[in-house]
Amino acid sequence: MVKKDSLIKGTIILAAAALVARFLGIFQRIPLDYMTDSHGGGYFTVANNIYLMLLIVATGGIPSAISKMVSERYAQGRPDEAKRIYKAALLFGSVTGVLITVLLLVFAPFYATHIAEKPGADLAVRAIAPALLFFPIIAMMRGYFQGRQLMAAGGVSQIIEQILRVITAVGLAYMVLAWGWGQRWIAAAATFGSVFGSVGAFIVMLSYARKLRRQDALDKSAAALEKSAVSEKRSTLSFKSIYRELFKISVPIVITSMTVQFIYFFDTSFFIKLTHGYYSVPDADQMLDWLGVKAQALAGIPPILAIALSQSMIPVISSAYSVRNMKEVERQASLVMRIVVFTGVPVSLIMTVAATSITGLLFANTGGSLAVAALTAGTIFQITMMTSNTILTSMNKPRMPMRHALIGIVVKVVTSLALAPLFGVYGLILSSTICFMTIASLNFRMIRKEITLSILGTRWIGYALTIAISSGAGWAVDYACRHYITGIPVKLTYALSCILTGGVSFGLYVALLILLRVITAADAASFPGPLRKLLNPLMRIAARQAN
Repeated sequence: MVKKDSLIKGTIILAAAALVARFLGIFQRIPLDYMTDSHGGGYFTVANNIYLMLLIVATGGIPSAISKMVSERYAQGRPDEAKRIYKAALLFGSVTGVLITVLLLVFAPFYATHIAEKPGADLAVRAIAPALLFFPIIAMMRGYFQGRQLMAAGGVSQIIEQILRVITAVGLAYMVLAWGWGQRWIAAAATFGSVFGSVGAFIVMLSYARKLRRQDALDKSAAALEKSAVSEKRSTLSFKSIYRELFKISVPIVITSMTVQFIYFFDTSFFIKLTHGYYSVPDADQMLDWLGVKAQALAGIPPILAIALSQSMIPVISSAYSVRNMKEVERQASLVMRIVVFTGVPVSLIMTVAATSITGLLFANTGGSLAVAALTAGTIFQITMMTSNTILTSMNKPRMPMRHALIGIVVKVVTSLALAPLFGVYGLILSSTICFMTIASLNFRMIRKEITLSILGTRWIGYALTIAISSGAGWAVDYACRHYITGIPVKLTYALSCILTGGVSFGLYVALLILLRVITAADAASFPGPLRKLLNPLMRIAARQAN
């Protein structure tokens, strides 16, 4: 029997799947870094980013729209229309998958040579293209299952997809390396792993679809005869009206959700062109390799926990806003931002100050660690941007974050053109941070027109001191470990440095939040259970000292 998932369980499943997928994605990059030089890593980065960008264009936002449309139809007792929507979505996914795959196969040499200026990347781009045959269909199926409150289907398929992708990508790349085929083929073999991942995910989704059909058949046979007759009526809902509703919901979500991936795509596609006067050709190849294989992969970690925590609060904000309970909207939105500030910032902070040790531990060398630190530091503003996007969406204003995202993208392009020739990769990273800050500030301006956010109030000074002291101490520990711990393997030195830096920075961060009264007892009481358990012992100590 197929069981529906509760809201909390569904959120946990999707968050866990995203976390596992992110870490598996990083672990694919680690052996790849050892097997490729600057050319091979650049080929892989160019191919992977255009693939991810096209994947968002083809599927981003549409699963959410399908989920909304299907859940509404079932709630209204119109399952025939929900199945009609599902059929239309599968047709759209099939046509889109074929079209984008063909275009990518045909135009791969042009893109690699004339846009990315990495002619050797064409083989890797073509190798990853067949994965786009399946992923649009998979995305439509995930949206339908979510609308039926079956979150496990999407979560399990995502994990299986990543496992198969990593295993096959690393295995094929190693085989090609052993055969001595060269960097172009190693990068192509690594990207071809995504094809195996898509096939595995598709098989999982087909398995869940078969189980759901059986369950629907059992439910229908158990229903009354007259009810069955009604449910068997064919829907007269036209595909044209379905697509009109689908795109009306999904287009704002697509544009908003593509911001981060567009930035990564833009940076890797135009890196050679924009930094032509700053780097020599070999240095540009090397820095592009470090940016894509190391920095962009690691920068995806800090947002995961914060966004998962904030997402669990969105239904609450939406419910309160629908009945115009603005005090509750204000309280919950402030709580979301407070949780994000308290949880997202320390992860970014630790990864920034320990960037050299993390890079040295995971990859072949510490090259590119400054780029890792710079890009990871900017995720603080990325987290703020993404959370404020979800708050506006939950307040039934999805078009506002879309407009702000478009403005931010224009800011990103303009500042990149100005800063990249002057500062190289750091100019591109700075332009990304400016983009995130622009979107976040526009979002907050719109949010404040309806509610007053109370995040820290007058406690920002204490919070700034907390950040400065904990990050400074973490940097000192990382520096001391790397320069004064000798006589052991260098990887072990990096591991110890990561552990000690993380422990000192996080410990000081939590302690200072309480000692400087940045977090109050009221704040702690409103946090989710795991955070309360972490903070309560220290809160009791601080209370005793105050008395």
